[in-house]
Amino acid sequence: MFTAAAESFLRQAREIQEEELRRFTARVSAVLQSPEPGPEAVDALQRLHLTVAATKYPRKLDGKFVELLQTVLCSPKSPEQIQVLCAAILREMSPCNDLILSCDEIQDTKLLSLVSSVLLAQGEVAAVGQRVVKVLERRLPEGQSARFLLPVLANVISLSPESLTEEQTNVVSKKLADWLRYASIQQGVAQPSGGFFSSPRTKQPAPITEVDGTVATDFFTVLSVAQHYTQDQWLNMQTFSMLRKWLLCYGGKELNTLNPGMDRCVTSMVPTTGTAGRLLPPRERLRDKAFEYCQRLIEQSNRRPLKKDDGDLQKACLIEAVTIMDIICKQDSSYVCRAVSFLKILHSRICGDATYARALLPIAQFFLNHSKLAAVDSDAIYKHLFTDIPAQLFHNPSLAFEFVQFCKDNSQLFTDSSSIFRQSFPNLFKFLAWNSPPLISEFVDLLPFLLDAGTTIEIFHLLLDLPCLTAALDIQAASLPASEKAGGDPAGKPATCLEAFRHPLYKSMFQYLLRTNNSSFAHSLVPLRQLLGALAGSPRVVQCAETVPVLLELFFRVVAEFADGSLINQLVVLLLQRSDQLYEIPAFKEDVYRVLGSQLAVLCSLRPALVVELSTEILEFSGAVSNIQSKEAIFTHMAWAVGEYLSVSYDKRCTVEQITRFFETLEAVLFEITQLRPQASTPSCAPRAISVLMATLTKLAARSQDLIPRVSMFLSKMRTFVQSPAATSVYCEEDLEEILIRATELMNLLKMPSVAQFVFTPPQASSRFQREVNDSLPLALRMVTQFLEPAPGSMPV
Repeated sequence: MFTAAAESFLRQAREIQEEELRRFTARVSAVLQSPEPGPEAVDALQRLHLTVAATKYPRKLDGKFVELLQTVLCSPKSPEQIQVLCAAILREMSPCNDLILSCDEIQDTKLLSLVSSVLLAQGEVAAVGQRVVKVLERRLPEGQSARFLLPVLANVISLSPESLTEEQTNVVSKKLADWLRYASIQQGVAQPSGGFFSSPRTKQPAPITEVDGTVATDFFTVLSVAQHYTQDQWLNMQTFSMLRKWLLCYGGKELNTLNPGMDRCVTSMVPTTGTAGRLLPPRERLRDKAFEYCQRLIEQSNRRPLKKDDGDLQKACLIEAVTIMDIICKQDSSYVCRAVSFLKILHSRICGDATYARALLPIAQFFLNHSKLAAVDSDAIYKHLFTDIPAQLFHNPSLAFEFVQFCKDNSQLFTDSSSIFRQSFPNLFKFLAWNSPPLISEFVDLLPFLLDAGTTIEIFHLLLDLPCLTAALDIQAASLPASEKAGGDPAGKPATCLEAFRHPLYKSMFQYLLRTNNSSFAHSLVPLRQLLGALAGSPRVVQCAETVPVLLELFFRVVAEFADGSLINQLVVLLLQRSDQLYEIPAFKEDVYRVLGSQLAVLCSLRPALVVELSTEILEFSGAVSNIQSKEAIFTHMAWAVGEYLSVSYDKRCTVEQITRFFETLEAVLFEITQLRPQASTPSCAPRAISVLMATLTKLAARSQDLIPRVSMFLSKMRTFVQSPAATSVYCEEDLEEILIRATELMNLLKMPSVAQFVFTPPQASSRFQREVNDSLPLALRMVTQFLEPAPGSMPV
């Protein structure tokens, strides 16, 4: 956020009108054309830069003024600060037709850097790239340095890697290799201040040191320490910063350097220079020097730094070094075995230190990419990564994002090569439980790779318990170590969630919820859900709960692609059971019921026979009036599925007795919710549920025609129901009218039993015909109604 003063400056800059800007540029122009522009010119250019940069739309400057800015920028007499400001203003104006800058004749590297930044903003990437490489390949004059050009070159390859030819990339690769490996190992000399006490004698340069203060005995790297750095040391550090990008762009495709019949690890020990002392080509030589450089960085990361900032730099360089080694091994497989042994030692050294957790990701990436080629077992590395890191560092948001992104990027590799990935899903979900909003899109991509027949049921439980997991992690993060925890009464009930975390009654439940991998034993969490209800209002818990419906819908879509009949049956039974066992957040429960209801209908359509096979469980759920009131979405879809699929057309095992049993159960429920009672005790439910129950009873009666008189008599009483004070006090007029219309249509259809049986029980021979009949059912109901109840004044047919 900006300070109040900065906000004021920005507002003033945005509010400057074109006329006022024109007058201001005229004043700036006069100042720039003075014999020696000084602080006044700097101040004026800073204000102008703020003005042109503060708005989203481009500001229009006079063409002559733009020409003056270019002249001042390229003038060798201009102070450096004024040149920098002129370049910044011209960049903000780009693309601009008034610009006539060219870098072709510029020899000064500082000026070339400034002019190139403007030309890159103009889109002249190729011209800049050609000029920079041309300057780099020549010996620079005294006082000039390539360090000002490397950032320009990095921008060129980011914008347009193809703008450089192979010959040019070879030239740069040779330079980069030299800068990486042969920087000075002596510190730079401070420039004398020129004061009275300045010593006329030049001090002998001191050697560079390591981060732990010892004198360096090997070549210079970005982790070498000095009070003052030489130009080639700056180039060394800049080269490392752009090395990864350069190798990815110009490192070349993967090489097959292994001779048939030769052992991979033997070839990795062969010297990387050619026979008879022939030097490697520039590209291969850069890879060789880069690999040595990364090895040196990894060795330096083992030193204890004297400053905290150096420790942070060590970790960052370690991550970059391992990543670059991975790239080199992809491009040249002869490096793989050397890198494998080196990185295994590194992993064993840092795996116990949580501060190096981010560095474990590129190490795991390396072994994912190369363990098969090197014929090494890397499961121990993956197991540590997926077991320890999420459990200990779930609360680190940046690590959480990097970890989940790593899993997403490698999900196919993991599912193909290691079972640890899928087994660790309870641990991975801790990242989502604690960091829900930022990670939801990543988990949408990740979830399909975690699902298979073996993990489906446990992941279903975990998704429904995700808000509980968030609450449990909150308690775990706030709990004291066991040694500091005051002992409570093991027989008594804990007073708070924190006490319950180590209480014998709840300890095993917490352990199951916070487990690190999948478990064949499903622990009942009902008491724990009730206990954690105290945290239902926590913002973190509420945010997590909002992600569950999205993941549930995805879960069922993915499972539908591979689930067999047995798994679908298990899911339906669990769905009905778990609908009573959700975390007590009203909005969460309502959203979950909506998703479970719609997905229940999908599961039944995938396996219609489950209505017969699970008749006991379905009857138990459908016979409870409380379910239609608290879980209307699930109940309505379940009732619809019974009416749709309880038919011999879908399952030859369906009997008249089963149809009658379902009919009587649903009839009792409909009677319970529509009987006339005093207003205070009238059970309320959605009109849709009443309509679905009426339709289901009619369908069942059409398949067992002995039931037609019962349902016809029931439907005939619906007019009395909708006109009763008890109903009008609960439902609006439109809902009651809709209920009555549906009852009338169904009753008229039952007056022609053969038609009703044809409509409600289509033949199994043509699924397309069934769909057409179901789709046209409302039309059929209206046609029958019009046939039996012609409009007033119409002629009978």
